[in-house]
Amino acid sequence: QVQLVESGGGLLQAGDSLRLSCAASGRTFSSYAMGWFRQSPGKGREFVAAISRTGFSTAYAESVKGRFTISKDNAKNTVYLQMSSLKPEDTAVYYCAASSTAYIIQPLGTQIGAWGQGAQVTVSS
Repeated sequence: QVQLVESGGGLLQAGDSLRLSCAASGRTFSSYAMGWFRQSPGKGREFVAAISRTGFSTAYAESVKGRFTISKDNAKNTVYLQMSSLKPEDTAVYYCAASSTAYIIQPLGTQIGAWGQGAQVTVSS
């Protein structure tokens, strides 16, 4: 199974931009659909964005649509989450997810086979 390691989290101010990276191990990264979820204190894990195996299809939560962009570089075994116009409510631990069975990860998070360890993003007002 693929192993995922996130990087790029940090402490920012409202309006800032940040890019999270998720590096995957293994030789079959191109066959994985990838996604990002986040969890704030006291809340459940919520869907943020997803990208299909080929990178041709993407999906976003309404709360981040137009501000966040997910991308996938199969040559580098890496998926990215470019975040802009950050808001305090974006504060959360962000998790990378992978699925070898889904064409694109659904918001409910079914068919996810691997999770990263999480990256903290804190946005102050």
